Amino acid sequence: MGLLSRTVEAVLKQREGSRRHFWGWLNAVFNRVDYERIKAIGPDRAAAEWLLRCGAKVRFEGFDRWHHDYNGLPTGPLGRYKIQAIDATESCIMYKGFDYLDGLKYVEEIKFNKCIYIEDICLERLSSIENLQASLYMMEVVSCGNVTDKGIIALHKLRNLEYLFLSDLPGIKDKQTTVDRLQKALPRLDVVLDLD
Repeated sequence: MGLLSRTVEAVLKQREGSRRHFWGWLNAVFNRVDYERIKAIGPDRAAAEWLLRCGAKVRFEGFDRWHHDYNGLPTGPLGRYKIQAIDATESCIMYKGFDYLDGLKYVEEIKFNKCIYIEDICLERLSSIENLQASLYMMEVVSCGNVTDKGIIALHKLRNLEYLFLSDLPGIKDKQTTVDRLQKALPRLDVVLDLD
């Protein structure tokens, strides 16, 4: 009987591992950048499609409503709808998809909340995008377990960032030094911490 239960347990563990592998693979496919699509429909529409495909929400300039349904994205003339805010709560966005953000010029707010694939390299990449350096003024990073002091410090390049909320980030080890470095680089920045 012991052999049978060990065999069943081993099979169940293999299934769980393959299921996890499948979802990781699928998330990577969702994050693959289609440069031809960006050229064809413009950066805002292509980025919106990527974000919604990965489970995020977007709000367009001039609208109060958040869009979360891929099939419900507004249609109209090329370039009419500009992304103003991104809420990536519990989405599967990851570094390999961040090229979609390059052409966005009007993003003022980004929320990363419980994003398991967001890590330091993502925040570094985000901070290196010139358009976002100019437009982004509000950001939240909450419960993203792969983010450390290094990723938060990289946000100093977002020269117009005025509000940053940080919560439940176990990778932040030296919060005071991190905040001091950010506020030295960005004197107008209001950092709100809930890291205990």
